[in-house]
Amino acid sequence: MQKTIADMSTRWLRRKPDALSESESRVLQRAMDRLTISEDKSRHHDHGSVGDSVADGIARVGGSWTFIISFIVFLVIWTLANVWLLGRATFDPYPFVFLNLVLSMIAALQAPVIMMSQNRQTERDRLDASHDYEVNLKAEIEILALHEKLDALRQTELVALREEVAAIAQAVAAISAAQKLSRPGKGA
Repeated sequence: MQKTIADMSTRWLRRKPDALSESESRVLQRAMDRLTISEDKSRHHDHGSVGDSVADGIARVGGSWTFIISFIVFLVIWTLANVWLLGRATFDPYPFVFLNLVLSMIAALQAPVIMMSQNRQTERDRLDASHDYEVNLKAEIEILALHEKLDALRQTELVALREEVAAIAQAVAAISAAQKLSRPGKGA
């Protein structure tokens, strides 16, 4: 039985073929061709620009506990060095204006870089979600096809069983009629 995308879309997705998205059409075609959709995403490497790789690296480091703890240690050392260790010869006295300037510059540069990395991650997540939808849709289609095949097989078996029961009933009736004829006068 040759199936078409139009037949499959109306039977399994309950939609007209022109109402299908590109990914749904691709899933139906791959189901008809008996091809897989799932793929190992760990093999794919994101080949972004150098700036994209730097942004991802900064986001990876800037969002880690190692960075947070080491930065707290840096702030404590800076404060101790300027308040107690250097005494009057401090290079950044108490309100720590220079430290505030450094922190502001780091935040001003780090925030947009992390946002760039998050935007790239959002796009990767969107692609992964689209791929997951396609895999799930194909799995549902394959399950529906299996149900359809099992139902057809069960129907075929039921028809065959009915025919066998009818043949057996006919044979029993013939045997019963033959026995009645072979015993004449038993009731008279």
